[in-house]
Amino acid sequence: MTAWLKIKRKSEPLAGAQESDSADLLQARLEEVDDRSDEAVAVTEAAIIEDQGNPESTPKSTRNTDNSGGHVRLVNWLAYGIIPALIVGLAACSGYLKWRDGSMRGAESAGVSAVPAATDTTIKMLSYKPDTVQKDLESASDLLTGRFRDSYNSLTHDVVIPGAKQKQISAVATVPAAALVSATARQAVVMVFVNQTTIMGSDPPTATASTVKVTVDMVGDRWLVSDFTPV
Repeated sequence: MTAWLKIKRKSEPLAGAQESDSADLLQARLEEVDDRSDEAVAVTEAAIIEDQGNPESTPKSTRNTDNSGGHVRLVNWLAYGIIPALIVGLAACSGYLKWRDGSMRGAESAGVSAVPAATDTTIKMLSYKPDTVQKDLESASDLLTGRFRDSYNSLTHDVVIPGAKQKQISAVATVPAAALVSATARQAVVMVFVNQTTIMGSDPPTATASTVKVTVDMVGDRWLVSDFTPV
């Protein structure tokens, strides 16, 4: 028994050494595992950060869905909003330009023909001879219209024609210049500068100069004077 105790006592330090070595080995392995775990966590965090900063990391299915929805909205916006508005705007502009072009052409054409019409009528209204005064002024009356024609006929029949016959009055009017003031396709205003020479019996002739604003209206296919105002 004494021998067995001696053997046991000798073997006890060896067992303690083995236990110490095993504990050290286990600690080293645990530290190694911890190091690897820390490294794995660091790599994972770095990957997450990189993915967040890179738009290409978004799943293709999500990007395709977003882009597809945005494309559809853009097409609908163009199809039902901008393009119809542009078409309507262009049509309106085209119609306005055509109307304006037609109006300008009509006004230009009116101006070309209104000036000589106002000039010729003014000359006929203010020119007559004692022997033909009624015929002369009635002929001029055919170039007038509206209330002005009624006023002219009343004046000439009541005053001018009887006075010209009785006192042997003759008058000759000329128009040295005329200018268009305004014009549309149906009406024009012309400024007419008139020189009139009047002879009464055997008296010397007298000359007067005046300026008249003549308004002419398109009646049928003729320009007729509707207003005659000295200025």
